[in-house]
Amino acid sequence: MATNGTMMQYFYWDYPADGMLWNELTRNAADLAAAGITALWLPPPCKAERGIQDVGYGIYDLFDLGEFNQKGAVRTKYGTRQELEAAVQAAHTAGLQIYLDVVVNHKAGADGTEVVMGTPVSHDNRNIEIGPPREIEVWTHFNFPGRAGAYSDFVWHWQHFDAVDYDQRTGTVGTIYKLRDKQFETPVDPERGNFDYLLFADLDMSSDEVRAELNRWGDWIVQTLGIDGFRFDAAKHIRFFFFNDWLDHVRATAGRDLFAVGEYWTPDSGTLGWFIEQTGRRMSVFDFRLHFNLRDASRGGGSFDMTRIFDGTQVRQDPALAVTFVDNHDSYRSDAVEDWFKPLAYALILLREGGQPCLFYPDYYGAPGRQGHRQVLDRLLQVRRDHAYGPQNDYFDHPDVVGWTRLGDADHPRAIAVVLSDGPGGSKRMNVNRPNRTFADATGNVGGAVTTGDDGWGEFRCNGGSVSVWVEQ
Repeated sequence: MATNGTMMQYFYWDYPADGMLWNELTRNAADLAAAGITALWLPPPCKAERGIQDVGYGIYDLFDLGEFNQKGAVRTKYGTRQELEAAVQAAHTAGLQIYLDVVVNHKAGADGTEVVMGTPVSHDNRNIEIGPPREIEVWTHFNFPGRAGAYSDFVWHWQHFDAVDYDQRTGTVGTIYKLRDKQFETPVDPERGNFDYLLFADLDMSSDEVRAELNRWGDWIVQTLGIDGFRFDAAKHIRFFFFNDWLDHVRATAGRDLFAVGEYWTPDSGTLGWFIEQTGRRMSVFDFRLHFNLRDASRGGGSFDMTRIFDGTQVRQDPALAVTFVDNHDSYRSDAVEDWFKPLAYALILLREGGQPCLFYPDYYGAPGRQGHRQVLDRLLQVRRDHAYGPQNDYFDHPDVVGWTRLGDADHPRAIAVVLSDGPGGSKRMNVNRPNRTFADATGNVGGAVTTGDDGWGEFRCNGGSVSVWVEQ
């Protein structure tokens, strides 16, 4: 019997640097599975530039999972390798899949400098050189002395990178230097002429040695942790064909179809469609347009036209490869969906067909200065797991009050009717194809019952600024 899958991003940017995330996951895995979560997206587990303070995106050593004394400590922000392995085992025992955040766009925190010729280029258009080549001193020598060759003896040099943004000799920060004989790669996102370079020391994916080392690491990380998939950081900045070769290689070695989703930060579904085409439909993408629509609706004070909430979204264009989300570790600090709208937003991604929904840790558990919504999310997750199946009928015909029905299937026979409003509330007459049946609001927001007529239609209500999920009794 097929069950709806639901991912959770199990971290956030400001998670305490106390080394306890892996242990916390070990404790929570069974409860998350019981709640209806089926997969967890974990943060980058590898040693990073700022040691225990680093979220993981300033990546230093891919082969150090909190095992070696590097960058000031053995553990990472989240714990030790032993604790990570225990957390993954606990998750798998509970029936959860594990997706690992992969950072292969750049490296940071090098062990030494090297001298090389570099050509400065424009921030606004990386195809434009803004000065002659000059001798610069760059942090590109990575030999990982704390690891001493364990798991891989590969040493990184400037030849393995195509650009940096720091010259040690002059202390110049922020100037992008294209390194000797290097060219920015294609295809990548065309913003700023060519958006290959993002930050730190940018990996040269045209290098055979770089690709071979990343293949070795991919095989090693899958074998070491037994993970089930990947979230690729900064996908728009990496030569697209890298993903094709790397995923094909790692999946073949593992002998299974590992999940993959790319962080391609753009609200333009056309650009995402191009990326999906270039990568041969090997991976999903996050639906940023939907996030921005949800954000705008939450800030609209009831003026947002809810009939257009899915306009321009990836889940409408290509639902099979859309990962839908409300907020993530980047958006919640400045582009967050307002708290009052969170239950509505999650109903829109959890209870509809199409898309792979992803919950965000602070939205579930809360965080300092952040309200958690665990009670209502548990109710939505239960409905998603048990009842949100079968044909869907939409009633997006009012700027404030919208709704839809799901008619169930052979394994999940109960129908549901979802109605929500960003305004004063109201009701929506909808067909659930269940004559003379009683429905109750699983959220508890509206009391009483709705009884359908002989024609299978019913008048389903919701409160202002709220969502109600009516489940067949």
